[in-house]
Amino acid sequence: MKFDPAVNIQNLLQFGEFGDVNPSITDSATFTFMQANTMLETFSGEEKGCFLYSRHWNPSNKYLADALAAMESTPAAWVTSSGMAAISNTIMQICNAGDHIISSMTTYGGTYALLANYLPKFNIQSTFVDISNLEAVENAIRPNTKIIYTESMTNPMLVVSDIPKLAEIAHKHHIKLVVDNTFTPMIITPTRLGADVTIYSLTKFVNGKNDLVAGAICGSVDFIDSLIDVNKGTSMLLGPVLDPLRSSQILKNLHTLHLRMKQHSQNALYLAEKFTETGLRVIYPGLNHHQGNGLMKQMMNPGFGFGGILAIDMETNKRANLLMEKMEDAGVGYLAVSLGYFKTLFSCSGKSTSSEVPEQLQKEMGMSEGLVRFSVGLDNNIHQTFEKIESCLKGLI
Repeated sequence: MKFDPAVNIQNLLQFGEFGDVNPSITDSATFTFMQANTMLETFSGEEKGCFLYSRHWNPSNKYLADALAAMESTPAAWVTSSGMAAISNTIMQICNAGDHIISSMTTYGGTYALLANYLPKFNIQSTFVDISNLEAVENAIRPNTKIIYTESMTNPMLVVSDIPKLAEIAHKHHIKLVVDNTFTPMIITPTRLGADVTIYSLTKFVNGKNDLVAGAICGSVDFIDSLIDVNKGTSMLLGPVLDPLRSSQILKNLHTLHLRMKQHSQNALYLAEKFTETGLRVIYPGLNHHQGNGLMKQMMNPGFGFGGILAIDMETNKRANLLMEKMEDAGVGYLAVSLGYFKTLFSCSGKSTSSEVPEQLQKEMGMSEGLVRFSVGLDNNIHQTFEKIESCLKGLI
């Protein structure tokens, strides 16, 4: 039987206390107890059926976390106030001072800055490698390595991570494999491929409307419990709680994610093929010539496509900027960072979402200064969209 994460979500029965079809929004920071002993047991972690304080748990966040766990085939999940909170909380829960992390050199700029610039002050060091070079990954392992960190499809170079083989390497050395699946919800299920923890920026495709910021951590019950332990849990003590109103919004949007991912993927594949015909260098895993095409086909859940992110190389930053400005004027979409929106968004990665990555490392990973990343929207007439883009490309290629 083929795994369908959309079915897992839809099978969840979540009602409000009055039978309302959308679970009620919990507008409460604290919760009452009928017996004092129950409060004591909740504080100690012995009683898991009660809510204590919204920094710890609240019903709205639990509804969303349960749905995300179902989608990711993990026993548990936890929601945070941003994707960076999910990343930092996961890393800081696993690592202590003196530990070491291996990360893909091609990764979101904020993640790179956290690993390269921020964590060293806690004496946590990181080594950045070509994640597609499995020998390099294994050679980078040290006795104090605690995490191999990657993205299912890396940002912005769209390198497809071999999650099963990375998991094999990690577990052979008693290391945790942490995978950011922000680009490929529904498409790839990292836990089913061997990942220990799956993290998300829910801001992007999962919510799909760019009207809020949120994150998620999906993993084992023991790991999620450790995050919210009142004495030493990173999430409990650093407090990146997600507002219940925002949780309820994401939960409702989650139930259309399977439809949206199919449309994002369909539109992105069409544009990628058309861009290829123009002679541009195009990066998209759905194209047969993409290095990760075969690997992705092995790992992906069928029916959702190859995702809504693609990149083209305009070679120079000047040409990239001219194209983006023309596309915005032509109504193609918006010159903006972020992704997963119903409108197409585009930005020059090296000067925006990857600007934290040093220029030399950008060159090593093959990122041109003219690389334009597209988050392809839900356009009903993608043919017309390409006609607009084609007119903008005149005189630039």
